[in-house]
Amino acid sequence: MWLRWGVPFSLAAAVAAAVCFGVGNVLQAVAAGSTQVEVGVHPRLMLRLAARLPFAASIGLDLVGFAAHLTALRHLPLFVVQATVSSNLAVTAVLASCVLRLRLAGREWLAVGAACLGLALLAAGTGSESPVAAAAGVRIGLWVAVVVVAGCGFAAGRLHGVRRAAVLGTVAGLGFSVVAVAGRTLTSLAPTHLVGDSTAYALAAGGVLAFLCFLTALQTGMVTLTTAASVVTETVAPAAVGVWSFGDTTRPHSAVVAGTGFALAVAGALALAGFGNLVQATSKQPRGHQ
Repeated sequence: MWLRWGVPFSLAAAVAAAVCFGVGNVLQAVAAGSTQVEVGVHPRLMLRLAARLPFAASIGLDLVGFAAHLTALRHLPLFVVQATVSSNLAVTAVLASCVLRLRLAGREWLAVGAACLGLALLAAGTGSESPVAAAAGVRIGLWVAVVVVAGCGFAAGRLHGVRRAAVLGTVAGLGFSVVAVAGRTLTSLAPTHLVGDSTAYALAAGGVLAFLCFLTALQTGMVTLTTAASVVTETVAPAAVGVWSFGDTTRPHSAVVAGTGFALAVAGALALAGFGNLVQATSKQPRGHQ
């Protein structure tokens, strides 16, 4: 029975993760854009934001999305899951147009349509996968990536302007890549197994560092650059690892379909990256001012 419904269920989990992250994006942009700009990358930013209701709600959604993300990673190729999750920007755009009354231009609706079409093609071309136990090289690579995220993230916090947003966005994307790759290698989600699995700790460390870097980058106001850098890194890097290291593949004779879907989903996400600027700018307007 699971073999029959495993792929549709996992695809639904990936879409659910995108929805949760998409709604969370709006709430986090509102919260990050309305608090004092932090000098450097510092955990106290999260402590300050934790007292704000939009941010607290976004954390709850992120946790639900994270659980759905892990579920999808256990039975789908990394390139499918990451491209699907990147479509959370389409959710952000549609939600912002309704809640914040931002009008989507024709090109933005086209980007939403491209992302949706890309997901449909990915669903048509994907096959079922199983968790792959991490080889020693993969485990070492994950921890090296965590160290790089920590070092580069805190160093980037000293930069300013465009360089700060671009580097922090890329570093955040690398951290989220660690989460995706580590999640793909968890052969069991039982607490007794996770406690003794070093990749679970790499996943947690990468996720926390990535989230902190991303929030810090959002404070620059350059949401487009930050989001684009993060989306490209966290989508392409894990997909490459999945294909080269884990043997992720498509259904027989469906490589072109899946490849086209991946490209459309990522292109749609990148085209919508700029919508975050409008979300953050609108969240700063006084009540009653349009």
